Amino acid sequence: MSQCNLDHSLEDVKKKYESQRSFLPDELNQPFEQFFQKEHTQELLNEVFHLLKKYDLASKDEQQSRNQKLMLILKNT
Repeated sequence: MSQCNLDHSLEDVKKKYESQRSFLPDELNQPFEQFFQKEHTQELLNEVFHLLKKYDLASKDEQQSRNQKLMLILKNT
């Protein structure tokens, strides 16, 4: 994924999640709900945003990779 110089707010991440939710595995729903209840660093918000960005257009292998990264982040925050 390319580097982005924009900082994404929690609201940006929520909107991106909602736009990609139907493409994400169900097991990420609850961890995301918990994630949105907490405060996070700007770096973490940016990372999650970019993992969600264009998720629906990613290959199955890329989606699997992103799922693993998202689960790791969500379970450890």
